[in-house]
Amino acid sequence: MLPAGMDPRTPVLVGAGQIVHRPGEAGLPGPVELAAESLRRAAADSGAGDALLRSADVIASVSPVSRTYPDLGSLVAAELGITPKRTVQSARYGGDAPQRLLNLLGGEIAAGKTDIALICGAEAVASWNVAKKAGTEPDWLEQDATARPGLVVGSDDAPNTAMETAAGLWGPIFVYALMESAMRNRLGLDQESHLARIGGLWSRFSEVAAGNPYAWLPAARTVSELVTTGPDNRMVCTPYPKLLMANLTVDQGAGLILCSAAAADAAGVPRDLWIFPHGGATATDTWFISERTELAASPAIAAAGRAALAGAGVGIDDIAHIDLYSCFPVAVQVGAAALGLPIDDLARPLTVTGGLTFGGGPGNNYSTHGIAAMAQVLRRNPDDYGLTTALGWYITKHGVGVYSARPPAELFAPVEAEVPVARRDTAPGYTGPAVVEAYTVPYRKGADGDEPEAVVVSALNPAGARILVRATDSETIAACTAGDRLGATIDITAADRFRLLSERTAR
Repeated sequence: MLPAGMDPRTPVLVGAGQIVHRPGEAGLPGPVELAAESLRRAAADSGAGDALLRSADVIASVSPVSRTYPDLGSLVAAELGITPKRTVQSARYGGDAPQRLLNLLGGEIAAGKTDIALICGAEAVASWNVAKKAGTEPDWLEQDATARPGLVVGSDDAPNTAMETAAGLWGPIFVYALMESAMRNRLGLDQESHLARIGGLWSRFSEVAAGNPYAWLPAARTVSELVTTGPDNRMVCTPYPKLLMANLTVDQGAGLILCSAAAADAAGVPRDLWIFPHGGATATDTWFISERTELAASPAIAAAGRAALAGAGVGIDDIAHIDLYSCFPVAVQVGAAALGLPIDDLARPLTVTGGLTFGGGPGNNYSTHGIAAMAQVLRRNPDDYGLTTALGWYITKHGVGVYSARPPAELFAPVEAEVPVARRDTAPGYTGPAVVEAYTVPYRKGADGDEPEAVVVSALNPAGARILVRATDSETIAACTAGDRLGATIDITAADRFRLLSERTAR
């Protein structure tokens, strides 16, 4: 029998399963096998066995990147021997997908349109790399390219402008490194102090991973280990060596079972396993990074956070457990600032998994692991609230969820938060004076050692418009690696050329 006054349509998370297939273990599982196993574990975790799997109305999948499956959910359903009425899949790219899928399905349950929903995702980049190194291909399931889910959730627009692409900002490694420089500029820190700050943040994340049985790198790391470059921690793109970046080379899967309170009660799920989504919100920042007012800020996270907390009827100070999306240190710092959280509160760490470096960064699916881990934390602390965030592209697409073992006061009602429109002008092709607001130096990996291959600068001209420049000449690279160039005045002479006019200005 349901608790007195509880709406039978109340969404409840009753099962959370995770799997990690470590190097050296038998087999080379693919995304289908890992996702299916995560749902088997979620079913076992619910205490109801596979009854909830067999009765599922819908299976929603996070789009995998290690193998393109247009409808992963249908393959996972076949692997499990179940026949849900429909499948849903997230857009091709976006770590915001898990929260968006949960919001969608939780809303459907609250509306009485769905009773039992499955969410799953997995990546197998590590197994793929092992097979390729051996000169073979893994024996993974195939799917016809014409397969389609019943619904695709999320946005899949192109991530870059022509100016961003020309500057070499075509992937997360480079974009987030540039953003980290902008964060240092915003904080007014020198290079050494800022490196200590982000190294300390990542060291604390590694300590959480050391206690996570599903972490890919479950060992605590010191600040020195993380920020000192060497053969096992090469510089990739300043200020990020390898151990300050998301680790995509993993084999991991996670699955969730979400159902109505009535369905959970009918299935006999023990009440002490129930975790309720209290608030859920999504939001999107100005799409192209070059058009954002600030490179190291997120109005959308702030808006989604306010909306999710309001839906739960709590404030950020009421949240005891937190998992911020953590592909790179700047993502955590931006998220923390947007939500009003300190990054160094030892009593309230900003991760429950260890983050994407140490817990593991399985493509779009990290936040499914974050939610699964949070569910276990809240079961042990049934009076507490937990908050998780999800993030896609370049701090672009966002999801925020608030959870608790406490029953919600109101029926779950996820929202798309409104974000104030604010854009900065850009000036592609501009030549003339400008001030450096951020810069990064990408390194190439070579047999004789790693060497800087370019300098990427984001600069503001006298009118406040942003210009991106990628210089590859040795003189400019040497000038920008010899000292701190934040705040320096430069003369842009071409899309791939600039010269220093003055040292950094006081800030």
